[in-house]
Amino acid sequence: MIIIERALKTAMKHEGEEQRTRDYQEVLYKLQESAKQALSVNPQMAKVDHDGIRYDYDDSSDLM
Repeated sequence: MIIIERALKTAMKHEGEEQRTRDYQEVLYKLQESAKQALSVNPQMAKVDHDGIRYDYDDSSDLM
């Protein structure tokens, strides 16, 4: 999501056409509102420090 936000902000800076800039702003606003809503539904997700790595611990090794 951060990458999309950065891409939209960069596009707004470099876009010469006013209508496209407004379109980018609208998409960015909707994206940010969706993120806020998602985090308010699951407040634990807002508190978790995400490092981009997910560990899946499998305990089935002791069955062999």
